[in-house]
Amino acid sequence: MGVELGKVIHWYDKISVAVVKLNAPLKKGDRIVVKRGEEEFEDTITSIQIDHKDVESAKKGDAAAVKLSQKAKEGSLVCEAG
Repeated sequence: MGVELGKVIHWYDKISVAVVKLNAPLKKGDRIVVKRGEEEFEDTITSIQIDHKDVESAKKGDAAAVKLSQKAKEGSLVCEAG
């Protein structure tokens, strides 16, 4: 598993969107691993929104809303896929 990119601070179940507080930049197309305890899954970033606006990338310090294929609980770590 690669560099820690951020942490999930909110999960919207109905729309499968996680709000991630970023420690590092994130862009569309990035491969990530979402990890909490023993549970983890890989995903590709296909959609990023900041303040309800579509963006191509987000920077360190942003709270970015990203669409995920599986549930990501609050507190989950988001890392680069190794």
